[in-house]
This record gives sequence, C-alpha cells and structure tokens, in this order.
Amino acid sequence: MFEEIYSPVQQIAFAPLNNLFVKRDDLIDPYISGNKWRKLKYILVKAKKENKTHLVTFGGAYSNHLVATAAAASRSGLKSTAFVRGEEVKNEMLLLCRLFGMKLIFTDRESYRDKYQLFDSNFASDNHAYFVNEGGASIEATIGCAEIINELTTSYDHIFCAAGTGTTAAGLLLGIQQHRLDTRLHIIPVLKGASFIQEEIAQYTTVTKHLELHLDYHFGGYAKTTPELINFIKTFTSKTGLLLDPVYTSKMFYAIQDLAKQGIIGKDEKVLAIHTGGLTGLFGMKDKF
Repeated sequence: MFEEIYSPVQQIAFAPLNNLFVKRDDLIDPYISGNKWRKLKYILVKAKKENKTHLVTFGGAYSNHLVATAAAASRSGLKSTAFVRGEEVKNEMLLLCRLFGMKLIFTDRESYRDKYQLFDSNFASDNHAYFVNEGGASIEATIGCAEIINELTTSYDHIFCAAGTGTTAAGLLLGIQQHRLDTRLHIIPVLKGASFIQEEIAQYTTVTKHLELHLDYHFGGYAKTTPELINFIKTFTSKTGLLLDPVYTSKMFYAIQDLAKQGIIGKDEKVLAIHTGGLTGLFGMKDKF
C-alpha cells in the first residue's frame, strides 16, 4: 500500500509572495493523509518484519493519527486498537476509526500520561501487539518524512511545515542535511510553549543552522483558533481553492504570509509549504465556520 503516492508540487498565488509552492501531501490519501502516511510507512514495515499483527496506538478524540492508523491497519490486514484520551464520546473521526475496525479504549487523562504502562497493562501478554506512539513518533517516522526532500526536483530558499511534535520536522531537517541543501527549514509549532520541539528534533538528528522555530503563531494553543484565523482560512481557501485545517496548516500559511509582510521572507524567494493533510480535523471545528 505504500509503493506509490501522488504528492505533486503546485504553485499558488499568495500575496505578497511571487514564488510560493505547495507540496500536496494532502493528496496522498483521504484518510492516511499527509505526514501521517509518511510516519506510518516504515512503522508498518518494521511491524510486519517483527511478525506483529496488531497496532496499538494513542490519541485524542479528534486525532487524525488514529484515523490514519486505523485505515493503514485495515488495508494491511492488521488489527488496531487505540487508547483515546478523555471520556467516551462519539464523533465523525471516531466513526471512521470504528468503520476501519479499530477498537477504542477511552482512558482518563491521568492514566493516559504513561502510554507504555497502558500498553503493558493491557497487551504485555500479546506477542502480536506493536506499540505505535502518539502521532507515530519514532525513528521510522523521521525516515519516512525525510523522503519528502528526496522527492523534490528543484531547490527552495525556504521550506515551511507546521508541527505539534518534532518528528516531521526532524525528518525534513534530516533530508535537507542528507542532500546538503542550503534551504532554511521553518517550523511553525501549533501549541504554546513549543520550544521543546527543538529538543525532540535533536533526538533524531543534529540541529543545524538550517532550522528556525517560529513560536508566535499558535493562536492560543493546540487546537485553539481566533476569529482572525478562521477568517484567514475562509479567504485563503476561496482565493486558492486549497483547503486548510484549523489546527496545523492554516497556522503555517498565516505565518508564511506574515513573515513575508515583515520582509523576513523575500517576496521573490522560492518558498515551499508542506501541506501535511489532516483535513478531517475540520469536523472538530465545524461550529466555528
């Protein structure tokens, strides 16, 4: 299932930039979307190599990672289970998980903090169970994300990506380093106090001068929005035809425009934005539109 993908690079009109391009990882798959596909690719390879047939993972009630893992497991002939943070709820995302055959275990927030303990207490005796960390965080995930750089056929002055953890960013930085590019990698954390992301990146690759974190575009924190951000999404989508999610990609594109307006990014420099998918996240905020 991971042999061929469709992730073109498309140029879009986006003032004040003249050379903004988008890596359309959102087109890879409607459910195993964007960086979720990248992260799971080698996780599944490793699981199958170790003869594991049951993926056990973690996430919130509106987690794109849960949907992606459920879909990837079902297409690969594997079982899947997820520990879902918080009280039992029903929503569109969890409906998809269930349809793909995923078993859901709702877990109080205190217990959820120790994911390894949760796994061990429920699946230690299951030799076929394979631990998949929240969001797919792993060395295998960074290897998959590094392949984004491998696929580029031209160079860019700047590459932008939104981030909740350091996994995708580490993969992109690793790819830039492997190809010895001069490209500057701009990471837009989508939660408050996200300087820790640099430490997470450092777990997977050396942090170099190529990396820059922009910590002021979280709009209040993870999964938080403001009327300004919602209006930005509406305007951007109506003008470009490109859908954004409120949690990740909208904050990234807002940051790109703002940095260009400030002159930090030159209007004629070549900029590549990684569209990491996750558009099902719109379901969780439909009331804001």
